[in-house]
Amino acid sequence: MSTTNPDTVVTTDVAIVGAGPAGLMAAHLLHRAGVSSVAIDLRSREEIEATHRAGILEAEAARLLVDSGVSDRILRDGHEHEGTILRFGGRSHRIHFKALVGESVWLYPQQDVFIDLADARARDGGDVRFGVGDVTVDGIDTEQPTVQFTEADGTPVKVSAKYVIGSDGSRSTCRDLVPEEHRIRRYREYPFAWFGILAEAPVSSPELIYCNSDSGFALISQRTATVQRMYFQCDPTEDVGAWSDERIWERLQASLAGDDGFRLHEGPVIQKSVLPFRSFVQEPMRWGRLLLAGDAAHTVPPTGARGLNLAIHDVRILADVLVRAMAARDDSVLDEYARRALERVWRAQNFSYWMTQMLHLPPDGSDFDRRRQLGELENLVSTRAGQVYLAEQYTGWPTQGQEG
Repeated sequence: MSTTNPDTVVTTDVAIVGAGPAGLMAAHLLHRAGVSSVAIDLRSREEIEATHRAGILEAEAARLLVDSGVSDRILRDGHEHEGTILRFGGRSHRIHFKALVGESVWLYPQQDVFIDLADARARDGGDVRFGVGDVTVDGIDTEQPTVQFTEADGTPVKVSAKYVIGSDGSRSTCRDLVPEEHRIRRYREYPFAWFGILAEAPVSSPELIYCNSDSGFALISQRTATVQRMYFQCDPTEDVGAWSDERIWERLQASLAGDDGFRLHEGPVIQKSVLPFRSFVQEPMRWGRLLLAGDAAHTVPPTGARGLNLAIHDVRILADVLVRAMAARDDSVLDEYARRALERVWRAQNFSYWMTQMLHLPPDGSDFDRRRQLGELENLVSTRAGQVYLAEQYTGWPTQGQEG
């Protein structure tokens, strides 16, 4: 529904639709460059904070939070992981990132990244409006696009901007503003999903465990010293109500079982959900004065832990390009954005696809497929080249020298 008679008209440089981590990081980086913005989100701040999402940050993403002045809380509350564990055939194999490529990753939940960014915008006097409704975006092919919405208290607002960033997530409406005849959407659907749990239990492993077993994929992660996040492969139509705590732990223990006697620490399951996923990329990422970022433009399977990192990388490029385009009063500078961002997006899609097919059991897989998959894992852990490849992909590629 369009807002025709706004009570409030706001003028700014950039209107940001979607105030999750991607949108708020964009606003923060633009603010540091002297560019004003208004960010809005349909959800309340409390809703976003309560959404539990994965939180593995590449080294450069973690450094950006600290070096750009968002927060150094990741250094106190986050957990630096210098490696990860691949487990298959009942045996564990550690991939030592730090020794192999000189980098590590940080376990830091996405909701904490959001909290840090939201607090930083409040600290810096940023204009962020949560819980809005009736959002419409118009004029993206003009020099003065507008975003209209209704405040949580019912007040109609019109934002007049020079540019619009669409960072409104995987169910984006902004991406639909690119004319159908000019957009390309590429998908990869997966015939499995993740059954995820939060459990009140001690930490079972100091680093993540990616497990391939005859029962299927499993991932052992952490949240706190007393609450753990774990996943196992399931059908996308799985009924969470059919899984008791006992059945869940039987499935997870069977996946991790081996001759070394490894067992997970068990406890009450406090949350259960099924997470379907797919690969998706929309091109172009820019149309007129609309620029798409994060999940609005692309999604990846969670296996490779690329989603949040890609979103942060998008807006890092986007802020740089927007600042230069505005200084030069030349929109052709914006053409750099998609070229630079998509190079990394497709590399991440490849890595995420590779990890997914290597660790999950295809529902229609043959015995040959299973033996070949195990051979791939053996090649990976038994050669330095294989380990370095995984370490480079997982910790992220350096920004310097990768974009021109």
